[in-house]
Amino acid sequence: MTLSSLFSIFANNLLPVFLAAGAGYALAHFTVIDARSISRVAFYIFSPCLVFILLTENQLGNGAIIRMIGFAISQMGLVALLAFAGARLLRFSRQMTVAVVLGGLLPNAGNFGLSVNLFAFGESGLAQASLYFIATAVMAHTAGVYIASLGKSNWKKALYGLAKIPTVYAVFLAFIFLRFGLTLPLPVHRAATVLGDAAVPAMLVLLGMLLRRSDWKGKVRELVLANGVRLLGSPLIAVLLIVPFGLTGVARQAGILESAMPAAVMTTVLATEFEVEPEFMTSVVFTTTLLSPLTLTPILAFLIG
Repeated sequence: MTLSSLFSIFANNLLPVFLAAGAGYALAHFTVIDARSISRVAFYIFSPCLVFILLTENQLGNGAIIRMIGFAISQMGLVALLAFAGARLLRFSRQMTVAVVLGGLLPNAGNFGLSVNLFAFGESGLAQASLYFIATAVMAHTAGVYIASLGKSNWKKALYGLAKIPTVYAVFLAFIFLRFGLTLPLPVHRAATVLGDAAVPAMLVLLGMLLRRSDWKGKVRELVLANGVRLLGSPLIAVLLIVPFGLTGVARQAGILESAMPAAVMTTVLATEFEVEPEFMTSVVFTTTLLSPLTLTPILAFLIG
């Protein structure tokens, strides 16, 4: 891979993320604004609409959908277990363990991952990557919400809390629409699409606002573990699962590449909403994003070669 190709990947896929987050940083610097209010809008309105539209409008066959989503959920689950094992081994606190697990569980498969896959593998790569992204969205609003709730609640209260999450109902509703061939009335569909389209920019602006108050507080071991699990452990686990799930061709490429993405912006939304180390979580998102070109470059070379 040439130097010009590497620069194109940065300019077309990473730089827009930093620019959008920079707008949020500037907003938080020059005005008094509550980041949690924005996180709640993204969490309770924008994200459910995005998940519903993605699930109901994907055009791939049932076999491809089942294989990729099954692969993604299994892969993310194993990464979360790896992060949990590392956090327990290092005797992290309960809240810090939850934060590290969240950072390992959810890759930035949306605004970052989709664009990188489009650049590397074209429209077919984008279609496969969108399935992985749907799986991350479902995991974020089910397993992610449950794990984040454990920061301050017991498992029974955390499980009960899932019933209050709108995106859980959006997923069930989407599958009902797919099963019976239903469609939304045009005005409702357009409203859901507009609100869903707002999810990614809202989360990027929120990221920038949280970066304004990011505080490492000397948590070097915690950051090293979270970065190592997300950028190194996650793609390695993905490679090991490719054969069992029968992913070949562009599905194999997209699955591995999506798994190697930095920590999702959604983790900052969850951490802010459930008050689980939001400043540390923002640092994980920031550092994994900053370091990701160092790991994505050899992975891309491996996949293309």
